[in-house]
Amino acid sequence: MTKIWRETGFVENDPWIVETDDVKAIGDQKPLLDIDALIARADESNDVGLGVVIRPADDVRRLEPYLYRLEIVAVAFPAFNDGRAFSHASLLRQRLGFANEIRAVGDVLIDQVPLMLRCGIDSFAVTNATAIKRLSEGRLPGITNHYQPTARASTDAKSYSWRRVS
Repeated sequence: MTKIWRETGFVENDPWIVETDDVKAIGDQKPLLDIDALIARADESNDVGLGVVIRPADDVRRLEPYLYRLEIVAVAFPAFNDGRAFSHASLLRQRLGFANEIRAVGDVLIDQVPLMLRCGIDSFAVTNATAIKRLSEGRLPGITNHYQPTARASTDAKSYSWRRVS
């Protein structure tokens, strides 16, 4: 079971669904298209409010001409040890100026959520039972030191992210 979590808590009735060969958006659901399908749809229509899922090997810069038409970008974490989606989120926020929702999908683990938040991810499709339990209890792990600047600035004095701007 997948639950959508934001810093304000779990979200009910989220309309976005990652489409696959077996799963298609129906009724009030909205599809998160792969990057090629999104570009094809955007090129043949004037639709806005679209959603896309970026896989680790995708070039997120391909979205730049379409960002104003996107409501949500989902960045895929196929495995906990594949961190390319952290870079995708950072590029979207800091270099491309994307201000709408960025969602982590895939292998979202509780200890990575604070790091994902710092990179600009603001919603999470959580399937891990431990992560769901800890998030429902409000037990988000903290990070005591930050060494790099990110999309979300550090708020504590122990961090160094204020020393330089990327």
